[in-house]
Amino acid sequence: MDTKPAKDQAILGVVTEALPNTMFRLKIEGQEEELLAYLAGKMRMNRIRVLVGDKVLVEIDPYGGKGRITKRL
Repeated sequence: MDTKPAKDQAILGVVTEALPNTMFRLKIEGQEEELLAYLAGKMRMNRIRVLVGDKVLVEIDPYGGKGRITKRL
């Protein structure tokens, strides 16, 4: 059985800390631990601002463990 999430499967998270170089620390819904995530290219290109407290959709990389923020809610 394959336990990795599908590539296009996104989960909901809340930004807890903004780090340099468009990196963010996220609190994932339903989990205790925090996740390190970066902005997706389309969000950088369109200059979408993400602030602490924003709810975002995140795709988790099955290999590296980092997430990619794909949408701000």
